[in-house]
Amino acid sequence: MWIPEYREYTYPDVLVIQGDVKLQEGRKDTVLNPCMIFEVLSKSTSNRDRGDKFTYYRSISELQEYILIDQYQIHIEHFSKTVDGNWLLKESNVEDGVLTLTSTDCQIPHHQIYQRVQFT
Repeated sequence: MWIPEYREYTYPDVLVIQGDVKLQEGRKDTVLNPCMIFEVLSKSTSNRDRGDKFTYYRSISELQEYILIDQYQIHIEHFSKTVDGNWLLKESNVEDGVLTLTSTDCQIPHHQIYQRVQFT
């Protein structure tokens, strides 16, 4: 993924695009317009995913939701862009919780997100 305002390439774990894909000029593999990005946090990526990358991602006008998923425990941080352009954080650490994606009217139970994950 290319973020023109910051002249940065990033490699999100998962991204969702609504409508037509916009690609970086001259490239066939570099997306510009995700509406949703998911990052799975690790000890080595957590600070960057919450810091610089989220700063970069917020410059993407199409981006509506940013979801951080902890791989060491049930913990999901869901940032969604409000109508006035601010970001709202919803956090959950309960196994029977549900991640509600507001821009796509989709709900994913936490137990499905963490299915087959063995915490040590």
